This record gives sequence, C-alpha cells and structure tokens, in this order.
Amino acid sequence: MDLAPCTRPAPRPPGPAARRAPVRTTALLLTLLTPLTPPAITLLAPPAHAAPPALTAPPAHAASAAPAAPPTAAAPPVASAPPVPSAPPVAPASAGTLPSPDPAGLRAVLDAAVGRGAPGATARIDDRGTVTEVTVGLADRRTGRVLDGRDRFRIGSVTKTFSAVVLMQLADEGRLDLDAPVNRYLPGLLPDDAITVRHVLGHRSGLYDYADRLFARTVPGFEAVRTRVFTYRELVDLSLRHPRLNRPGAAYSYANTNFVVAGMLIERLTGHPVGAELRERVFRPLRLRDTFYVHPGTAIPGRHARGYLTPDRPGDALVDATEQTVSWAQSAGAVVSSTRDVGTFLSALLSGRLTSPARLREMRRTVRVSDTQGYGLGLRRRDLPCGVSVYGHTGAVQGYYTYAFATKDGRRSLTAFATTSNNGPVLDALVGTLDSAFCGKPPPRRTGGPGTRPAPPDVVRPPDVVGPTAS
Repeated sequence: MDLAPCTRPAPRPPGPAARRAPVRTTALLLTLLTPLTPPAITLLAPPAHAAPPALTAPPAHAASAAPAAPPTAAAPPVASAPPVPSAPPVAPASAGTLPSPDPAGLRAVLDAAVGRGAPGATARIDDRGTVTEVTVGLADRRTGRVLDGRDRFRIGSVTKTFSAVVLMQLADEGRLDLDAPVNRYLPGLLPDDAITVRHVLGHRSGLYDYADRLFARTVPGFEAVRTRVFTYRELVDLSLRHPRLNRPGAAYSYANTNFVVAGMLIERLTGHPVGAELRERVFRPLRLRDTFYVHPGTAIPGRHARGYLTPDRPGDALVDATEQTVSWAQSAGAVVSSTRDVGTFLSALLSGRLTSPARLREMRRTVRVSDTQGYGLGLRRRDLPCGVSVYGHTGAVQGYYTYAFATKDGRRSLTAFATTSNNGPVLDALVGTLDSAFCGKPPPRRTGGPGTRPAPPDVVRPPDVVGPTAS
C-alpha cells in the first residue's frame, strides 16, 4: 500500500546510546562518528557487489511454452475516457550534475524518525561506486540489537515496481499488449472491458482499494490477516464489492487491487508463480542476494530488522508485525530486500538494463498526482525543492516504511526505511532523506534583516501517501 499519514503524538525516543550508529561510506567517502568522537577519514575498497553484471538473454523459462492467452475476441466499443494530462516535463538530472549528498543531513533525518517513534531507521546512497550508509536505532527491541545497514526488511509497495518490470518484459517479448483489456488475458475477471493493462499499471483503472476496508482499524485489521492466505481472486472480489472510483483512464487513484491484477497477469501469461518470475527475471540476473518474494511464508530469511506497527490509540504498545504472510498484498507488496539490493535494482532499471528503451520511457511517462509528484507505470516521479526529479516508489507494510528513488539515469539512488508504520510523524521525517541524498546541503538560512523570508520546513508530508497498504 501507499504510505499513510497520521497525527498521533510521537512516542518517547530511546536513549542516544541505543540510537547512534556511524555513517559508513565506501570508496572515497569519510566516516562520520558520533558527536563525542572526532571525525575520522576511512578509505575502503568498493564492495564486490557494487557492479552487477549486465543482463543478457531472458531466463530459460521466459521463452518456454506458456499457457496461451485466450483467443482475442473483438472487444465491444466503449466510450473512452478523456485523456489524463501528463505531468509537466521537468529537466532531467544526472548524478554527474547533482550536488554531493549530505551525510550529516541524512543522519539528522533518521534521528528525527527515531525520535518520533521508529525503533530504527537506515538510509543508503549509491553514487557511481561510492556508498554512503547511515543507521540509527535498533533492529530488535527485545534483544537490543543495533540496526545494521545489511539488515533485510519488507519493502511494501516498492514490490509494485518489480512486478511492473516483469510485465514490461512480457510486453517486450510480444506476449502482452499494454493497451489490451485485462479481460483479454483474464476473461471475466473485471466488470468492464475498458480497463486495460496500462490502466492497471498506472493506477487509473478506477478499482477500489480493498485494503482501505481491511485496515480501517489498524491493529485488529492486521491481526485478522496476519497469518491468513488469500487467493488473488478473493482480493479482487473484495474490491469489486465496492463501486469503482472513476471511469477507466479518467483519473489516478491508488489501489493495491491494480497490482493484484498485475500478479494474475504474470501467472496467466507465463504459467509460473509470481515469485518464480521475479527470481528468474530480476533477482538472479542482478545478483540480488538479499531479495526474496516471501509468500505465503511468514518469516524473513536471514538477518533482518524487526518491524513494529504503531497502534491507532496513543500510548498503546508497539505491535511486532515482523512475522506475517503479507497475503493481502502479494504481488503488490510481498518482497523482502535490503537497501543495497533495492538500490541495485533501481539503478539497473533506470539505466535501461531490465527493459527496452521504449518500455522504460513508458514506465517513466507520468500523469499528475500532485504539484510535486507523478505516477507512470509502476514508477513514481518526485520533484524535489532543489529542482531535481527522481524516480522510484514508496512502501508501507505493517512494521515498515520505505523510500526508494534514483536519478533518471540511475546513477545515484537512495533507499531508506524505518521500522514502524501507521505513524505520520515518522513518515514526515523519512521523506527528508530525498533532499539529503539528491539536493545536498541546504544553503545557509538568513536570519533577521529586512526582506528576510521564513525558511521552508525541513520535512514536507507527501500528499499522496496512504494507509497501511503496501505503498
């Protein structure tokens, strides 16, 4: 689901000793220590995994005989919706023209997230072989283990970008027409043949987001589905019980339902489970060793950060939400990864290593969501205050918030996460990682004197971020 703002008072932060961890920078970057220790410069070799191999041929099963889509019947003529205006063009920025990242600003943002109630928070910037990593707080409240930048976590709706890539590859292979009705491939699934694959990938189908009803009450809603296993069809049926929000193509309206349909398309067209397609088409070619599609299992494999759900009622204890099926999201939100792997994926995608140039342009072609955001096909665009536009996705699943974005050319990426959800103040803080990663140090603020304007707020709430669904 997308991230959901909330106005709950911030819980008391843990003590400094539990929260502080050094900024770790690989390759020509200094390591910032805590304020009690003088800064030291550490030169390290770039990590071996920094440059995964270029993709070559598609996976072996991608070209194997898959169940053929049902014969194409001529769809009845449908009155098309008026075109949705594209988001205004923004001058592209490459990593070479950006200011240097601001590690101190990044730490300040993560400190703020922990101070507002997240047990821990991590951010990693990959910039052409140079890695900046900051961790604050705890990975496990019970044991007191400090968060580590290598810890795995649930990435929530960043999963949607992975699922979109698989469908774009199928389009490149001639097995999927983005402008065909979904019902051509999944006969009778949706009540309207006017809903196309493109509408689904761009959240313009008008389908209701079933997660809004599932999680109207945060903790009870979560506990009701924590170990439940849904079929895709059950989730779509939950959505279809509600009126559609708009005509197909008429407007952007975020709904996890869209990417449940995307998962059904992947499985129908390939004859393989979503997890298998993700593994063979993305995880293995990019050597994403920390990345898994975890469903219907409940455990995160290997070393990981535990995630904590913030209850609706102020003062109630955090709920450890780490173990869950995430079956309510599946292809919309069930991937587990690490900051390193997510950055590798975004860089590969935006540099053109996962799809054809034409399909990548379609993913990046956005419609307006707000004054500072647009949405393409499984890919968000955010326009930052310094004039830079970045592409990626946000994620919210019970226990975790994620921001994952990169420059248009993929040469600089940021992945940041906090180990809580349903906490608006933490979400407000975490978005500030984008400015530190892509805009660098803010200019000195002028104080006093005639004509001095008030400084803009350090953190701006993202207007489109919604609920406990996979964002």
